[in-house]
Amino acid sequence: MDHFGLVDGELHAEQVPLAAIAREVGTPVYVYSRATLSRHAQVFREALSALPRVHIAFAVKSNPNLAVLRLLANEGYGADVVSEGEMNRALAAGMKAQDIVFSGVGKTRAELAAALRAGIGQFNLESEEEGVELSAIAQSLDARATCTLRVNPDVDARTHAKISTGKAENKFGVAYDRAAGIYARLAGLPGLEMRGLAVHIGSQISDLEPSRQAFVRMGALMEELRAGGHTVSHMDLGGGLGVPYKAGDALPTPADYGRMVAEVARDWDVTLMFEPGRVITGNSGVLVTEVVRVKQGTGNPWVVVDAAMNDLARPAMYDAWHDFAAVKPTGEAMTANIVGPICESSDTFAMAREIDAVKAGELAVFRTAGAYGATMANTYNSRALVPEVMVDGEKWAIVANRIEPAAILAAEQVPDWLR
Repeated sequence: MDHFGLVDGELHAEQVPLAAIAREVGTPVYVYSRATLSRHAQVFREALSALPRVHIAFAVKSNPNLAVLRLLANEGYGADVVSEGEMNRALAAGMKAQDIVFSGVGKTRAELAAALRAGIGQFNLESEEEGVELSAIAQSLDARATCTLRVNPDVDARTHAKISTGKAENKFGVAYDRAAGIYARLAGLPGLEMRGLAVHIGSQISDLEPSRQAFVRMGALMEELRAGGHTVSHMDLGGGLGVPYKAGDALPTPADYGRMVAEVARDWDVTLMFEPGRVITGNSGVLVTEVVRVKQGTGNPWVVVDAAMNDLARPAMYDAWHDFAAVKPTGEAMTANIVGPICESSDTFAMAREIDAVKAGELAVFRTAGAYGATMANTYNSRALVPEVMVDGEKWAIVANRIEPAAILAAEQVPDWLR
């Protein structure tokens, strides 16, 4: 469910016409719906209500906008971060340090030390080497690091290869058959408090069976560790639940997911931790774009829009689908190729797709763009960094300014010896 719909034949975000935002801010521009974000946060929490002890940390990488994080902090969410920069964003948004989980395979010494000083609630260790390093840093700071060990269960999430994280060939976590020994050794290190296990098998998960398999394996590992005298009070089950990107997509709901977890974990007696991202933000945003021109092709016409792969990278990176819709549809349709202005053939959003008929100067949107949209944007071809807007009922505000090429140019210098 989202709050983008037609009102008197014109696409609105809640009660605000998208055309009005485009006139004021220009295009391309991301537009988020506060009502959608809040509802999705509440639905996910409600889906886990049958579980006795739950901690939810929003996956900041999916949408790190400060206003989005503040909204989720107000909903009682913590943060799952993978860099010091994301940690600082979460703290700036009002998320409590003890509710922050620091994930990621490449945490630097400086980041580990900064997180210890900030007093974050949990480190998800990705290797024995990282644990040894964190132990030494914690001792030097007279601190104690609360940790889980991320395990690679060698389970195929059946998602796109580039967003799969739980197979043996993926870089994340420690091998399942080595995990018990690594956990035992880390538990004996000074400065570390090993309290549990973590797992995350991928993103845009459309089938719960791989997650079930991974969780069953984690439960067996938990029992092995407990039998060896080790504490396992927390199980971090990660995130990755998918969202529908086009009509007809049938995906498990948060309620389906909650029932599966409740069944698998009913005898675990742990605090269960979750890191949802896309399922909260995906359908909460659209990317508004203007049609530059419609160019005749050898087959289908080319609809050239002013949004590009630097603004929305997912189609170029993952061949991802985003529905394309006119802001003021006429009821007519056309079959076309949708592309951006970047000087790359990969700057293509769709080929031979049936869409609302559009022409130069008209506005359209790419839907389901609230996750892994603006956060992955860049300035390739010396283009502006795309702005972001949040709508709340009849109100709206810019929550990230457009950063113009001139501002980026001003941050660069030519050394004297080249003058």
